[in-house]
Amino acid sequence: MRPLRLLAAVAGAPRLLGARPTAPPYSLSGARGTAPAPDRPSTRERLRAWAELLRVSALFTVPGDALAGAAAVGRRPDRGTALAIGASLCLYEAGMALNDWADREEDAVDRPHRPIPSGRIAPGAALAAAGVLTAAGLALAGRAGRPALAVASGLAATVWAYDLRLKHTRLGPAAMASARTLDLLLGATATAGAGVTATSGTTATRGTTGTRGTTATVGTAKAVGTAATVATMSGGAGGGATAPAARPRPAIRHAPGRTLTPGRTPAAALPAALLLGAHTYAVTAVSRHEAQGGSTAAPLAALAGAAGLGAALLRGREAPGGPPPSPPTAAGRLLLPAFAAAYLRTSGVPLLHAALNPSPPLTQRAVGGGIRAMIPLQAALAARAGAPVGGLAVMGLVPLARALSRKVSPT
Repeated sequence: MRPLRLLAAVAGAPRLLGARPTAPPYSLSGARGTAPAPDRPSTRERLRAWAELLRVSALFTVPGDALAGAAAVGRRPDRGTALAIGASLCLYEAGMALNDWADREEDAVDRPHRPIPSGRIAPGAALAAAGVLTAAGLALAGRAGRPALAVASGLAATVWAYDLRLKHTRLGPAAMASARTLDLLLGATATAGAGVTATSGTTATRGTTGTRGTTATVGTAKAVGTAATVATMSGGAGGGATAPAARPRPAIRHAPGRTLTPGRTPAAALPAALLLGAHTYAVTAVSRHEAQGGSTAAPLAALAGAAGLGAALLRGREAPGGPPPSPPTAAGRLLLPAFAAAYLRTSGVPLLHAALNPSPPLTQRAVGGGIRAMIPLQAALAARAGAPVGGLAVMGLVPLARALSRKVSPT
């Protein structure tokens, strides 16, 4: 027995063998090393925390708003559209940061893993990020012209009102629906007004050339070869003059190679904006039950709304305040039903599961599906307005949103 005791004593006392004592499992700091040093998160952990706070996987649902708005006014995406997309992204992320800041006490109970209640992001940092992102969004919208800035200001006010006051009231879903509606109108306004705002130095001049011809000219103040002129000139054999049979409607050229049909104002995007707002209203109503679950009526109502929206997508209507959109091309006639089916599948299947079993996980999955369904809805709206290529571009965001949603939840 003595040899065994001697062996145990030697093994338990490493100094007897000349070995150094092992370091404690944590380092010490503070006065004379009396307090354990806090573990500093790595750069990757901090980036992941901000990605969760801002819900970056839902970002891919934003650019389609501006693209659908541009298609609704009969324009191809241009500089104004790009500025509207940048402004929308900033305002959307501002709303995400502000949402978690406003719900930090509620999340401490229902979602303690969120970045703010878990201590990974300070509340003040989230609030500051919301303010900076809002200012950046308004600055970008201002570059697209005063009308776009006015729409963006209304959008920012709606976002802040929803997060700080209206979210837990009956007006919450309506406020969120208004935000999405304004976001699409922001893209339409920025795109339609990019070439005719006063800040870009564009003026309109109408004059008379000769004694029998009328010329409509829209160009820059310096007349640098970008004016579009539509004239009805008199002529006849031997220099005789004949009265013009009819005055054609002038086409307004805003940029080289770009023509906008008169009358396609941002108001033409209102039907598409209302459809997107209706979908947002339904998704927001379901999201109010994602923490506790238990609601069957909300998923069923959202499912019925999705079916109605799908039918409305396939039933084209004329835009108010202007001429009807161009007849759909062969590609548009093929892509529009495909986009509508993708929308119904993405939103309808999770909603049906949540209606059958209104548990928190299935309700959260229904909300996530409703958020991702905005992408095929935007693509369908673009194709419905006569821009199937724009719809395909929007649908290209689906794989990216799906892949990133596996790492960062959009809800």
